[in-house]
Amino acid sequence: MGKRILYFDCFSGISGDMTIGALLDLGIDQTLFLAELRKLKLDEFEIEIKKGLKNGISGTDFTVHLTHQEHSHEEHTHDHEHGHDHEHTHEHPHIEKPHDHTHSRNLADIYTIIENSDLSEYVKVASKEIFLVVAEAEAKIHAKTIDEVHFHEVGAVDSIVDIVGTAICVEMLKIDEIQCSEINLGSGFVHCEHGIFPVPAPATLEILKGIPVYSKNAKKELTTPTGAAILKAFCSDFGSSPEFIVEKIGYGLGKRDMETPNVLRVIIGKKKSSGTLTMLETNIDNMNPEIYSYLFPKLLENGALDVFTTPIVMKKNRPANILSVLCQEKESKNIEAILFTETTTLGIRRYSVERNELERSFEKISTAFGDINLKIASKNGSIIKFSPEYDDCKRIALETGLPLIQIYNEAVMEGQKKLQGNRKSLG
Repeated sequence: MGKRILYFDCFSGISGDMTIGALLDLGIDQTLFLAELRKLKLDEFEIEIKKGLKNGISGTDFTVHLTHQEHSHEEHTHDHEHGHDHEHTHEHPHIEKPHDHTHSRNLADIYTIIENSDLSEYVKVASKEIFLVVAEAEAKIHAKTIDEVHFHEVGAVDSIVDIVGTAICVEMLKIDEIQCSEINLGSGFVHCEHGIFPVPAPATLEILKGIPVYSKNAKKELTTPTGAAILKAFCSDFGSSPEFIVEKIGYGLGKRDMETPNVLRVIIGKKKSSGTLTMLETNIDNMNPEIYSYLFPKLLENGALDVFTTPIVMKKNRPANILSVLCQEKESKNIEAILFTETTTLGIRRYSVERNELERSFEKISTAFGDINLKIASKNGSIIKFSPEYDDCKRIALETGLPLIQIYNEAVMEGQKKLQGNRKSLG
């Protein structure tokens, strides 16, 4: 089976409530989602989920209604004029004045709420990581420690629901990898706790360092700190859409109407299992060749799919070897570390390779010498070829004293008899 990929298409930016709306729009069971959210053990909010339209595009609108703050209505009304949603004033943390601590939560308070919940370990860890990304950015902008960053109580509730809710959705979707497009930030100015800030807000820009962004179509804030932090914490790659087979599409609706569709699009698709692998290569001309007999098994035990050498002649006419290691990209850093510590190399090349492969399976057959496993290669359900497992044949040869080739040929003959009913290309 191929990898299950979630792709965020942020042509109109991203905010916390748009993220949950889009993920729910993929078909998540809302009853189960709300049951998970109740594990937070907070009674300060109510959730409204409804279908709607933006510029003719159908999507899901997710709204957090606060229940215990007398001042929440006035602040929400003001905020709708400026942002995607109710986040734009509240989700910006600020540095508290000494007299306002009764109506604020710092990062430790929010961590305590998350830890004291009945949420899964995955959701707890992911939620805390996203909150930390926001707090670190705000602390850097305002030259404070992360412990001095306080989230206004209204904003903290919104952010807790948006961040924890997103982690719940991702876990429910059973995603293998999350990627994101370039991110539209918007432009203009936004009202925050500290006054009028340029768009993108300093915290948003700090969070998105090293990530491709642009500003187009709207004199508004399109990407909020919460939205940026969700992407920073979850996404492994940013840029153009990956090559995959599209399975589901969801749209999360922003609160404001604009000339362009104010929606976040998310796509679930599958990569083909053959896919792309990484090749690591290095030229070695000054290493004791005995090292290779130790190195090859170590690389294979640590995720290498294939290891081989190719003889070459290097500068100064020195005989040498190209050491090549084929692996999955996720294993490449570990394998690079082994190559640097276990060989004399000073540098490693890497490039992507495409691999097409036949489907593989194993089947045990009985022979006159004992049971032997067959390695079977198929395509579209039809057997293309098979071969006896060498280690099984070798074991029997050592046990019986018979020639290895005799045992191998016996296994081939028995294999043909057993498999001939399900083949097109066996000779």
